[in-house]
Amino acid sequence: MSEPPVAESPNSVEVVPKSYLVAFILTTFCFALWGFANDITNPLVEAFGRIFNQSNFVSSFVQFAFYGGYCFMALPAALFIKKFSYKTGLLVGLALYALGGLAFIPAASVGEFMPFLIAFFVMTCGLSFLETSANPYILSMGPATTATQRLNLAQSFNPLGSIVGILTAKYAILSNINALDGPERAKLPAEQFDAMKFSDLAIVRGPYVAIGLVIVTMFVLILIKKMPHNQDADTSLDIAGTLGRLFGNSRYVGGVIAQAFYVGAQIMCWTFTAQYGKAVYMAEGLSAGDAAAAASSYTLYSMVLFAVSRFVCTFLLKYVRPGALLMVLAAGAIGLLVPVMFVGGQTGLWALVGVSGCMSLMFPTIYGIALDRVGDDAKLGAAGLVMAIAGGSVMPPLQGYLIDTWSLNLSFVLPLICFGVIALYGMFTAKALPPLETATA
Repeated sequence: MSEPPVAESPNSVEVVPKSYLVAFILTTFCFALWGFANDITNPLVEAFGRIFNQSNFVSSFVQFAFYGGYCFMALPAALFIKKFSYKTGLLVGLALYALGGLAFIPAASVGEFMPFLIAFFVMTCGLSFLETSANPYILSMGPATTATQRLNLAQSFNPLGSIVGILTAKYAILSNINALDGPERAKLPAEQFDAMKFSDLAIVRGPYVAIGLVIVTMFVLILIKKMPHNQDADTSLDIAGTLGRLFGNSRYVGGVIAQAFYVGAQIMCWTFTAQYGKAVYMAEGLSAGDAAAAASSYTLYSMVLFAVSRFVCTFLLKYVRPGALLMVLAAGAIGLLVPVMFVGGQTGLWALVGVSGCMSLMFPTIYGIALDRVGDDAKLGAAGLVMAIAGGSVMPPLQGYLIDTWSLNLSFVLPLICFGVIALYGMFTAKALPPLETATA
């Protein structure tokens, strides 16, 4: 019997059954919340460089601390969720997220870089709990045949939070801190330098304290809501057996590798869009402060394109296999990075914005492919995919080092290599698995 059309199963069942709708909405709101945290933070690499007068390499440790928390807490989070429940994992994640945001109060008072790194780390330990819980939880909220499409739908709200984060960074932080570059600040008398630093850090502090209070509200809503117990019945910890099955699954192992390279590529592109745009506008004659303000808009354009493209790609998944679409978009990102590296100027800047349209599908699709049909092993399997977010902690400092020692434009060879790995994973997984009904008959 010939294989059924790709679109048949997804179109024959609900993506989100009505019985799961409220739980789906609450969990999906968490996707927007961690999107906000990710993208209010990316522009702070450049901002902290100015405030503390430090190099791109040192400032990139914002990303090392931020995404390092994901890696550090992913496995403990998975074991905790396996022992308790997805809901409990969401609550712990929200509590740590709020604690990290409120930790900006003492960090700004101290006036040193390290307390901010600690606050970022605590915050992302919470985000690690949230992602380890929310992604497989969404996958479980309905039929397996629509799981990847359902996760893409939930993930579509992640960039909406990211857009709010970018706007907050642009208008509440970057537009209000002093426009002087780090070297210009270094020429100031020590007392004036410190006064400017503490004033700017107080501006940075405000939005993080505000989101901490929002998270507390979300914590209460999920605490009082009765949530479904999908895959929560089995609380046994067969770690060796689970790891054996996962490491024997080539799609899962490849997915972890591809996810690490994807997150690294995403964070590099979004972190250094501001620097790239600033360099373009300074070459056109703008001052450093005016160039930074003009360039910050391109991060917003990138995220808007990312958000729109994610909804489009979620629709396309009804007709195209996830792996095939992943391969095509990764190839598109590689093509767009060529003018970023070798043409530059406004052409390179807009090509860098275009890369975000190609990236929109990648995270949830890799996640869905990797966890397809792993059953309750998804709880521990999710930890590996969240630990892969460590790619976002390692690669931005490497690109920062290349910018400091080589060339801003040519430093984008690192994300280009990453997209090459993703294209290979898409090609490897483009062939459909046997229909689920056949496999379970």
